[in-house]
Amino acid sequence: MPKLMKRADIPAFLTAIAAGNPDPKTELHYATPFQLLVAVVMSAQTTDVAVNKVTPALFKAAPDAAAMAKLGEAGIGPFIKSIGLWNAKAKNVAALSLLLVERHGGEVPGEREALEALPGVGRKTANVVLNEIFGQATMAVDTHIFRLGNRTGLAPGSTTRAVEDGLVKRIPKDMLKPAHLWLILHGRYLCKARTPECWRCPGAAWCTYNEKTPVPATKKPPKTI
Repeated sequence: MPKLMKRADIPAFLTAIAAGNPDPKTELHYATPFQLLVAVVMSAQTTDVAVNKVTPALFKAAPDAAAMAKLGEAGIGPFIKSIGLWNAKAKNVAALSLLLVERHGGEVPGEREALEALPGVGRKTANVVLNEIFGQATMAVDTHIFRLGNRTGLAPGSTTRAVEDGLVKRIPKDMLKPAHLWLILHGRYLCKARTPECWRCPGAAWCTYNEKTPVPATKKPPKTI
């Protein structure tokens, strides 16, 4: 198990990786809570970039839950064939849209239990919606956050739930909501899975990762005579 980051170091680490991005935004494109919910469901095992390529046309055809339910699985499928698991996602989006209409008047509920009762919506998806739309201090642990929780020593754990619980417990309450996106973006662009770019990480001083990647030879400044 990685060495635990000191609790006293966590605010400094988060402040460092958040530099220049104090109010982070999800990279999924959406105009309404319903559209975010659909985009997050479709983002499972698929990049945000790939999802953003298919949602404009889909949301133009079906901008709300009623229209999406009417479009149905067969109608949704052709719009999203370029993303992974599109068959299952078309089925889930059609089904969750119908349930939103029947149970919630077409609106996205702000309660975890109601969200997780929708097809295709698990704990991670519910956490994203609760954080982004309803301003709740939730932590949706994706592959990036799971990796960072363990690699940096921020909140090591063998399961996504263990990492989530650790982060919620250890991150200061006033930093928890934005920390969700700070960590995702840090993992996506800097603390990468194969080769973390430790040499340019602003949080390296507090990170407990003991195999920090050195500056690549191509990045080193030329020797002076």
